[in-house]
Amino acid sequence: MRRSGLHLTAAEAARELGVSAKALRLYERNGLLAPLRTAAGWRIYGPSDLTRAREVAALRRLGMGLAQIKGVLSAGSSNLDAALAAHQAGLESQIGRMTETVESVEMARKKVALAVEAAVLLDLPWPWGGERFELPATKPITYITGPLGSGKTRLARAISEALPDTDFIGLERQVDGDAAAQARSGIHLRQLTGHGANLSPALAALLFAVEASKAAVLVIDMVEQGLDQVTQQALRHYLRSQAFGKRPLFLLTRSSSLLDLADMSADETILYCPANHDMPMIVPPRRGARGYEAVATCLATPAVRSRTEGVIAFRPSAV
Repeated sequence: MRRSGLHLTAAEAARELGVSAKALRLYERNGLLAPLRTAAGWRIYGPSDLTRAREVAALRRLGMGLAQIKGVLSAGSSNLDAALAAHQAGLESQIGRMTETVESVEMARKKVALAVEAAVLLDLPWPWGGERFELPATKPITYITGPLGSGKTRLARAISEALPDTDFIGLERQVDGDAAAQARSGIHLRQLTGHGANLSPALAALLFAVEASKAAVLVIDMVEQGLDQVTQQALRHYLRSQAFGKRPLFLLTRSSSLLDLADMSADETILYCPANHDMPMIVPPRRGARGYEAVATCLATPAVRSRTEGVIAFRPSAV
């Protein structure tokens, strides 16, 4: 069979269509094309083959699969609009899923970057002997706890000095000052009381101190000071919601209402200061883990804690 001027070889047809000869063979294998062959077995493409191949190539550029294209072309032009609408809906759904994935990856990268930037490396203060201490990654909430005289407050201050852009909020908390901070703390106060917290000067002072600070990381001494059990429980859930601009928080506490070992999340870390001034340690919140029982022993309910509030263990005069 001789090729006429109206028929093209595979190479010529590929150039004409802007696709590869391999693509034409793929169309044929999927039943989308049926080119004639010469006596020698070479494929030749007539006008109808080229028209069909153009339609296939156009739909492929729209992202359709070959099986989907075969169904569309078999149904004729009456089904084309419906097929394109369904394809568009599928693409829009994919875009939505990809957008969510991109946002998740971006959030993960920010968390990794924050963990790297906020890593703590310092020389331990007295009552330790200047040992090098490292907290590998800062979670949204790190609880610092330990018995009286364990050095946890000094460690907290050292952390606040070692981390860039960090404030230490001590026990002397004021309730007056910047008007904007007062307004923001008022919003938090209303939300907390709406969740069961009891309004008190101590709670108002704590919230104002947090909002008055513009630091990227906050270290707060004895969060439970002056707060009853119901308020502490409401505050715990509020802090875990990252209500204060998602700033990492280091919270000194000996209250079991704030540091609830039975209700810890992956976003929380326990940093324990031993009574014998051994190195501070990260304690996993599970029974049997190293340091777990020691942490559980030094925690108490607000009723018990109120009896020892303000008590300071004996310290030698030399620092």
